[in-house]
Amino acid sequence: MSLLFFSGEFICYLFTMFKLYFIGLGILIVAIVANIIIGKIGLKSWYDFLELLTNQGWDTFKIINFWDYLWLFFGYPLILSLGYLAGLNCYKFLFN
Repeated sequence: MSLLFFSGEFICYLFTMFKLYFIGLGILIVAIVANIIIGKIGLKSWYDFLELLTNQGWDTFKIINFWDYLWLFFGYPLILSLGYLAGLNCYKFLFN
């Protein structure tokens, strides 16, 4: 076994991978919960939007309403950024 395996560079790489994993997990969990909630509320998810775009083409932009636009292009990215912060804080709590 090489000494490189135990080097500081490898340990730094390993912690970076853990950090990215926790951030990704945070975003994934928040996205799943957000999709469940907006499904109950009746707003369009990205899956719904892409399905409409595939089936209806450019008419999709006439079909969806203001609240769907607001959710898809403002609310959803904002919520996912909270997932990023949750994952980052979880990593910091566990490894710092």
